[in-house]
Amino acid sequence: MNDFKEMNFDDFNFNPFTKIGKEWMLITAGTKDKINTMTASWGSLGVMWGKNVAFTFIRPQRYTKEFIDNNETFSLCFFTEEFKKDLSYLGSVSGKDEDKISKTNLTSDFINNTPYFVEASLVFICKKLYMQNITSNGFIIPELNSKWYENNDYHTMYVSEIQKIYSK
Repeated sequence: MNDFKEMNFDDFNFNPFTKIGKEWMLITAGTKDKINTMTASWGSLGVMWGKNVAFTFIRPQRYTKEFIDNNETFSLCFFTEEFKKDLSYLGSVSGKDEDKISKTNLTSDFINNTPYFVEASLVFICKKLYMQNITSNGFIIPELNSKWYENNDYHTMYVSEIQKIYSK
C-alpha cells in the first residue's frame, strides 16, 4: 500500500456513473490461500443505516460469489484505462476454470486480510452488512425482468459498509 493514501470520506469526489458503469470495477474476495475476482459494471454507492455503503450485485453462477459469501470483507478496485483489457478478460473467464489473475498484468496483495490489486488507482475495502436475492415479483416494470433475467439467474444484492478508501 506504499503508493496509496487513505482518503477521508468528506474529501472524496467520485462519479459512480462513469467509474462503475463505463470504466468498470473488480470485486475481489478470498484468503491468502485463494482469491477470486470478477469485473462488474453494475453497482451503487450511498448512505444506509448511518453508514457509507456500496451496493454490489452478483449472479449465482459467478465463482466470485462463493468467495464473497465465505468472507466478511472484499474490495472494489478501480483502474485507469490502461487496464481495461485486463478487466475485460477477468469478466469473461471463470476463476473456477483457470488461474485467470495470473494471465493479466495485475498483482494481488492484502490490506488487513482483504485482497486488492496493487495496480488499482482506487480501492474500497468493504464489509458485508446485508444480502438479498433479487426476485421476479419485485419488478414493477416486467420488461426489466424479461430483458435481464431470461434464465432466472437473479443477482444477489450485497449492501456493504465502505470501511476505507485508498487512492494513488
